Amino acid sequence: MSGFDDPGIFYSDSFGGDNAADEGQARKSQLQRRFKEFLRQYRVGTDRTGFTFKYRDELKRHYNLGEYWIEVEMEDLASFDEDLADYLYKQPAEHLQLLEEAAKEVADEVTRPRPAGDEVLQDIQVMLKSDASPSSIRSLKSDTMSHLVKIPGIIISASGVRAKATRISVQCRSCRNTLTNVAMRPGLEGYALPRKCNTDQAGRPKCPLDPYFIMPDKCKCVDFQTLKLQELPDAVPHGEMPRHMQLYCDRYLCDKVVPGNRVTIMGIYSIKKFGLTASRGRDRVGVGIRSAYIRVLGIQVDTDGSSRSFAGAVTPQEEEEFRRLAALPNVYEVISKSIAPSIFGGTDMKKAIACLLFGGSRKRLPDGLTRRGDINLLMLGDPGTAKSQLLKFVEKCSPIGVYTSGKGSSAAGLTASVMRDPSSRNFIMEGGAMVLADGGVVCIDEFDKMREDDRVAIHEAMEQQTISIAKAGITTTLNSRCSVLAAANSVFGRWDETKGEDNIDFMPTILSRFDMIFIVKDEHNEERDMMLAKHVITLHVSALTQTQAVEGEVDLTKLKKFIAYCRAKCGPRLSAGAAEKLKNRYIIMRSGARQHERDSDRRSSIPITVRQLEAIVRIAEALSKMKLQPFATEADVEEALRLFQVSTLDAALSGTLSGVEGFTSQEDQELLSRIEKQLKRRFAIGSQVSEHSIIQDFTKQKYPEHAIHKVLQLMLRRGEIQHRMQRKVLYRLK
Repeated sequence: MSGFDDPGIFYSDSFGGDNAADEGQARKSQLQRRFKEFLRQYRVGTDRTGFTFKYRDELKRHYNLGEYWIEVEMEDLASFDEDLADYLYKQPAEHLQLLEEAAKEVADEVTRPRPAGDEVLQDIQVMLKSDASPSSIRSLKSDTMSHLVKIPGIIISASGVRAKATRISVQCRSCRNTLTNVAMRPGLEGYALPRKCNTDQAGRPKCPLDPYFIMPDKCKCVDFQTLKLQELPDAVPHGEMPRHMQLYCDRYLCDKVVPGNRVTIMGIYSIKKFGLTASRGRDRVGVGIRSAYIRVLGIQVDTDGSSRSFAGAVTPQEEEEFRRLAALPNVYEVISKSIAPSIFGGTDMKKAIACLLFGGSRKRLPDGLTRRGDINLLMLGDPGTAKSQLLKFVEKCSPIGVYTSGKGSSAAGLTASVMRDPSSRNFIMEGGAMVLADGGVVCIDEFDKMREDDRVAIHEAMEQQTISIAKAGITTTLNSRCSVLAAANSVFGRWDETKGEDNIDFMPTILSRFDMIFIVKDEHNEERDMMLAKHVITLHVSALTQTQAVEGEVDLTKLKKFIAYCRAKCGPRLSAGAAEKLKNRYIIMRSGARQHERDSDRRSSIPITVRQLEAIVRIAEALSKMKLQPFATEADVEEALRLFQVSTLDAALSGTLSGVEGFTSQEDQELLSRIEKQLKRRFAIGSQVSEHSIIQDFTKQKYPEHAIHKVLQLMLRRGEIQHRMQRKVLYRLK
């Protein structure tokens, strides 16, 4: 029976398989050695000035602080070894792992000896950064699959941070055999468990198929988060929907961004299986089809909206040109002429829009509160006065511009919405137009057509410049540091001089948030009509022949860059003389002195609130920002007061905004209170009267009709009376 003890000899032809595996392993270890040399030896500076080992010192500093990550610039790697950088660009998934292993080894060497209790070496996360020009989401095709890509966009939603296993332990159900350290695929790919148990013990029954289950408490996990990136609004072709891309962040890249941030992403363009399965468990889609996502390796957050990225892209020649432009004595006129040059007239309105584009200075007070620097502007008036054209121009001209129309915008679409994530079934938040325009301008057309409750939603965004959400268990605050440029028509379509402030259907709460309110009337003036017709006809005739800008104007791209440059470089304050002057003028305004006396020698009692004082400060700061000056002078304050005078004050004095701040003159107020007392005597609480008969009775008593309408409007607004039976009958509630 000795033959049973003989183990026997078995032959197999390997066909050089092991050699190939050895070669692959050798190449990997060689590349890892090169990565290690790069991290250890890359230095900045020269021998004369003294140099520093950039990554070695950074690794040591981060490791000692307990931050196990390092950021590597692709340009540094390319200057050290171009092949290494090329490998990392072409096959980032496998080479990044080698780079992280190399970083771990270097960290081990530079941090020895470690203090007691910290002997175990931590994994190091390598983040990548590059100065290469980014590509767009639309340019990601099949040939960039598994390559390193750089993409700009806006984060529109972020999931919560969850745990993902990197190495798992599995156990066989029948024989209790345990496999530890089973590596997982990185990203959103999931795992593949072995189908068969590999222990064949003599005399035991064979283990069934798929015997393994995961032991969660023995797995090694890392944090991960999924984000949704939307392409930048200015990169979307007209008439197309903005494209989205799912992002996967792990470890130290989690919680770096919030919805509304403009970011530039470095990552691997990867694929994952579709999550769609039919009821019977089979894949509903074709076998070869996968959905794309980006595994993020580096995030650069653009803090000030795109103004910083614009300012960073300014060449020294452009900077010199901008400084020359800002030094011109008539820079204010040049810029206001460059705003919508194809639109005739409206000089003061264009000057106000120029101030809105540049904006004042945002101030953080010692107690932690902030004062907004953005200017809000409302244009009210007749149709056909180019309000929407101005809005469209501002959207193009602003570094960040979002255009919405009142009827097509809901409260959630303007501020933020909470929705359920289809994959995790958790609630996630998506930012709306005012969050996406953070650092820019929101243009809202047809402002009067918005529903009242939608309009109320933007109150906080206009004054506090934040959007607070408390829905579905999510309580948070988003930034919306943007200017609002709104255009609205009057209630009757055209402006009716006899109706006074009945032309406007806005609450005082929203009107006081606008720094300037312009009333645009389509006046019948033969001379002006002739000039306007000539201007429009010239535009149509020369539309094909003339393509260059008119002399004395700044072209659109240059103006856009100049605005971004000024916003990034300059944050002016009021000078002492200007502040004193403004204070004195404000006191005169408050007391309703001779500047505000009406032609009819009646004194208007318009209380100007502190909001309006701050508005004048912001306009003065915007004027000095155009000139790149650190302080707003008395001349700037003078012009700011003039702009405020021709906009809000004139509107309020014409009796048309008897809602902005308080508003009607003394005699009018006495008349209104007389009418109101008689009305209340006329019908008791709980009774109803025909509106038509009331108006007829009061007009017979020689009361002006517009005053009667106004009293009814005020009582309706206060909820004292109510319309019934198709607005024909008035019912008194209190």
